[in-house]
Amino acid sequence: MAVHYLEFERPIADIESKIEELSKLSESAGAGAFDAEIEALRTRAQAMRRDAYSKLDAWQKTLVARHPDRPHFVDYATGLIEEFVELRGDRKFADDQAIMGGLGRFRGRPVVVMGNEKGRDTVTRVKHNFGYARPEGYRKAIRLMELAERFNLPVISFVDTTAAYPGVASEERGVAEAIARSTEKSLMLGVPMVAVITGEGGSGGALGIACGSRVLILEHAVYSVIPPEGANSILWRGARTPGEAAKALKITAQDLLGMKIVDRIIPEPPGGAHSDPSAALQAVGDAVEEELKALEGFTPDEIRKQRAKRFYAIGRAGLQ
Repeated sequence: MAVHYLEFERPIADIESKIEELSKLSESAGAGAFDAEIEALRTRAQAMRRDAYSKLDAWQKTLVARHPDRPHFVDYATGLIEEFVELRGDRKFADDQAIMGGLGRFRGRPVVVMGNEKGRDTVTRVKHNFGYARPEGYRKAIRLMELAERFNLPVISFVDTTAAYPGVASEERGVAEAIARSTEKSLMLGVPMVAVITGEGGSGGALGIACGSRVLILEHAVYSVIPPEGANSILWRGARTPGEAAKALKITAQDLLGMKIVDRIIPEPPGGAHSDPSAALQAVGDAVEEELKALEGFTPDEIRKQRAKRFYAIGRAGLQ
């Protein structure tokens, strides 16, 4: 499978191409013929990748957040949730595979889990509508949260979508109302909810399943009211660049933590979550486990009050 390189990774791609060439030559020249050269190039590529990812700007982080090889919901469900049973349909219209969810055990604890799924190839991307959820997806999320509340199960949400689906049929079936209802349910949920922004948290499409008791974000993920391209088009009529818009929007994990929009940044492996998915899943699992343990023992009213206090505090710093 071909490796997908981002624009700022081109120098790394050149070195890894040389490694591949030398490896093929080594097969014909005899074992160990170019081992020293290959090892030196690998060390150099690792150092370049570590350096590049240590100083990404907002636009580069957006590109990393959209990387097609980043772990998706199905990867988190497979890697972190045991005995996962998917629940489908909103019991009103249809099943929307852009939002998936169900029941399972997270490190021995029964949970309800849900999240956005974008798909990996042409077939699965069409199946999951590229992660653009329709009204049915948010009504499915509401159904899952109601189930969690009924059986006193914590909710884990994995958020990764550019936006909700804006098509005519989606609008006709009330996508704005569905997002609002899902957001309301998240805020009023009487059980702990931990939301993790794993890639691109875009607009109300993300917010509908991201209003948790705790909101975590991966180091190179982004969370915004509008994609940088949209902001550039609407605010500046395309006169600037998406990079300038990304910087102005303050959408990076570090900016969001400073504004207390998120509660915690989960470090990614050098080179991003896509470079070592198993390490990324382990880091996310450890962080979620810690947050769920911290939320144990609270009554439903205490959980609601904690969540209300958390979201009311956003934007109030320095106003008193």
